[in-house]
Amino acid sequence: MEILKSIWDFIQNQVLGMKWLNELIGNLLSAVGLDTKNRWIGSLQFFIYDVIKIVVLLCFLIFIISYIQSFFPPERSKKILGRFHGIGANLAAALLGTVTPFCSCSSIPLFMGFTSAGLPLGVTFSFLISSPMVDLGSLVLLMSIFGPKVAIIYVILGLIIAVIGGTLIEKFHMEKYVESFIMTAKRVDIESPNLTKKERLVYAREQMLSTFKKVFPYILIGVGIGAVIHNWIPQEWIANVLGSNNPFGVILATIVGVPMYGDIFGTIPVAEALLTKGAQLGTILSFMMAVTTLSLPSMIMLRKAIKPKLLALFIAICTVGIIIVGYFFNAIQGLII
Repeated sequence: MEILKSIWDFIQNQVLGMKWLNELIGNLLSAVGLDTKNRWIGSLQFFIYDVIKIVVLLCFLIFIISYIQSFFPPERSKKILGRFHGIGANLAAALLGTVTPFCSCSSIPLFMGFTSAGLPLGVTFSFLISSPMVDLGSLVLLMSIFGPKVAIIYVILGLIIAVIGGTLIEKFHMEKYVESFIMTAKRVDIESPNLTKKERLVYAREQMLSTFKKVFPYILIGVGIGAVIHNWIPQEWIANVLGSNNPFGVILATIVGVPMYGDIFGTIPVAEALLTKGAQLGTILSFMMAVTTLSLPSMIMLRKAIKPKLLALFIAICTVGIIIVGYFFNAIQGLII
């Protein structure tokens, strides 16, 4: 058992967490005469290390996930989801969301396509909630920072929110609150061509490059914010605002996260810095969920497809779910970290 634990610790710290890279950068900075204990140099070390680490993980994960996704184009995904009914359909849609785009703005066009193709509205909303909130990338990245227990529980709870949210929307019969151009769009059933292995690899590479270009600016912003938090903001400030001393920290973090736009790759460095400064785990995860699921730009885009009443219900379901998850993680933090 100790051997397995040692192997996993090595994978988490040196393979996923790339602690060796942080030490290497620190040694290189010291070799050129820079003091890594200095705040400015410490911020520079944090920035270089986190950017490289996240970019490497980003490119690797997107390539693998895009290769998997090449087997699930919209037409095939629609047929797969059409085979399920009831909560099973919501669960299938939520699981499908784990191998699709990394941010809510990328998920909305697929949501619109599924809805116009005639899939039940609750099923498409389970997909819409799950896709930005829970994906294979988030599982690996969260594992590299917080460990496997946190990552697995996060994914399970995200799927639960997606299933419950979609089920509630289905029960409320909200179809009339979808914009008419979505519901009356022509349904085109085109069989996806069978791609060769080479074509799938090319597709995965193109998706990797395309996603990298879109999210890289947010990675730089996220790591920059993380570097400031890590080296410049006193630990007492973070602990007072987002620590156990503030019972409303989860709600505050959720509200602050909503107007922002980003994805899991941009919010991870911020979350990592907040955790080291004494913020509670659930509060941090609530912030991450709010940023990736309820960003203001994605809500503006979604408003083009659905009417205000349905949009308000979607936001309310996600917000309540995120806050509950936050308090749950805060309650069990001592058991899983």
